[in-house]
Amino acid sequence: MKILVLGTGGREHGILEALRRTQHPDHPHELFAAPGNPGMARLAQCRAVDAGNPTAVVALAGELGVDLVVVGPEAPLVAGIADALREAGVPTVGPDAEAARLEGSKSFAKEVMTAAGVPTAEARVCTDEDSVPAALDAFATNAAGEAVPWVVKADGLAGGKGVVVTTDREEAQRHAADCIAKEGHVVVEEYLDGPEASVFCLLDGTSAIALPAAQDFKRAGDGDLGPNTGGMGAYSPLAWVPADLEAEVVRTIAQPVADEMARRGNPFVGVLYVGLALTAAGPRVVEFNVRFGDPDSQAVLARLTSPLAELLHATATGTLSDAAGPTFTDDAACVVVLAADGYPAAPVKGGQLTGIAEAEARGVTVLHAGTRTEDDRLLADGGRVLDVVARGADLAHARENAYAGLSLIDLPGGWARTDIAAEAAAGRITL
Repeated sequence: MKILVLGTGGREHGILEALRRTQHPDHPHELFAAPGNPGMARLAQCRAVDAGNPTAVVALAGELGVDLVVVGPEAPLVAGIADALREAGVPTVGPDAEAARLEGSKSFAKEVMTAAGVPTAEARVCTDEDSVPAALDAFATNAAGEAVPWVVKADGLAGGKGVVVTTDREEAQRHAADCIAKEGHVVVEEYLDGPEASVFCLLDGTSAIALPAAQDFKRAGDGDLGPNTGGMGAYSPLAWVPADLEAEVVRTIAQPVADEMARRGNPFVGVLYVGLALTAAGPRVVEFNVRFGDPDSQAVLARLTSPLAELLHATATGTLSDAAGPTFTDDAACVVVLAADGYPAAPVKGGQLTGIAEAEARGVTVLHAGTRTEDDRLLADGGRVLDVVARGADLAHARENAYAGLSLIDLPGGWARTDIAAEAAAGRITL
């Protein structure tokens, strides 16, 4: 199969790695990436085409004669890249622009969830600063009358950094004002208690299936302190969630959303990321994304044993109900992100990376998230620079292997959280 993956980051590198690893040895795929990165270039032919340019991407897909396009990032989906590819007759993993509003607009996602009966946090959409105080008052306490943090969300795409969860009312009000100034409205919603989990569901317009749950770490600092980031690490599976969590997500969330989008005339074809809070009242949706997450999908795909290409092609062609279900190893995977100095506020680019070969020799997989080459040197070119992915017989060993691999990689000023998956590995997460 000829497969084109659109994007430049660790998520796309992880997809290519899984496509390569799970292919039949006698029938290897021909892999392409646009525009790709230095790590992806080891697995695929990279083409210097803007993933957000529909005309250029459609032309590239036609030139290469690809059988499948997988869209990695959210911005091209919201801009309609999948619409253009499908119009050209190219099977594509990724929703059209209207369905991509499930990520591109949090207020739209709430509207769809309400219509579909999906369990989620209550929310108010404020269109001016004068309406924000009442919304904050409405969600200042939980059902037991206890004070809880405020949750204030930018409505549109924000690279994982548009959400403020705070007990500081002034900070909540300030973020709301900033969002209204930029977008004309803001979403204030109920705080959901309980640990969070990610479940990736594949939807083919009619059917839905779920992959094993993962947990990612958005905060910059150990102990989940500091600002939100694009994600500092992840692990899978989650030993502390109910055994039927994925089935429940399909039954109560993914399938109802698939049905509602089809009813609206915009069938969802692609990956629906379901961000969950596992509350005392059961799973509740925190947010939707319309593509694989980063870095949590890297942890899930690292354990995949069945062919990813066939699964994604079935998703793109409406044949999931006829496809064999995915299979996974019984071990655990852990991902630790190496970030550049100054991330997330002002990442420093240009630092030289060394030690990757030594780390990979220890058995970890190093995925490039923000790198470039210059004069045969590998340099940091983003805030999140590398994903170090390791497996182990259990989560404690996977975590140990990931950090051992990370210790061999050098980036001046580079840093990572030291506690990824630590609480879970110690058995300290409970519902």
